[in-house]
Amino acid sequence: MSDLTSLVLVCTLKPSPAESSSMLLGRQVLDELAAHGAPGEVVRVADHTVKFGVSTDEGDGDEWPDIRAKMLASDVLAVVTPIWMGQPASLSKVVMERLDAEISETDDEGRMLTFGKVALVGVVGNEDGAHHVVAELLQALNDTGFSVAANAGTYWVGEAMGSVDYQDLDETPEKTASTTRTSAANAVHLARSLKAAPYPPS
Repeated sequence: MSDLTSLVLVCTLKPSPAESSSMLLGRQVLDELAAHGAPGEVVRVADHTVKFGVSTDEGDGDEWPDIRAKMLASDVLAVVTPIWMGQPASLSKVVMERLDAEISETDDEGRMLTFGKVALVGVVGNEDGAHHVVAELLQALNDTGFSVAANAGTYWVGEAMGSVDYQDLDETPEKTASTTRTSAANAVHLARSLKAAPYPPS
């Protein structure tokens, strides 16, 4: 049953066609979302001009409005980011800042337009900090109207200061794969539940 749609925003700092562990995890997240009834697309944010700011449209070539339209048309939003110096990648923080505009965008009943949408987070890196990055992004997503299901974060981190990337592995570790399946299944379940029973007027 494909009654929902998903958008995966990959916040690697590398534009196409560079290989990216974040892109790999993002595609895996989308595959699991689709398997549970929420197909969609992956957007590599670095391939677009997303200006700094906290409005829905920063004008003069800003491509965030097109990405935002896809987000508003989706039921599930996944944000996938690498870790740099223990922090979410700067591009993921730009995305969170742009989502801040949703706080003042409401429907006729006072609800943010993101109410009823579900968020999850994916993280890859060669250093500690996955839980911190998941927590930071999920808090921002929840502040901007997204709901969060159980186990809404999936990640892989290699040995600290190591040189092996997620995309270099011969196969996806089962723990990461099973966590990705669970986070996708729970996100789709919650999104379907919220579609059937929306939040009350604010």
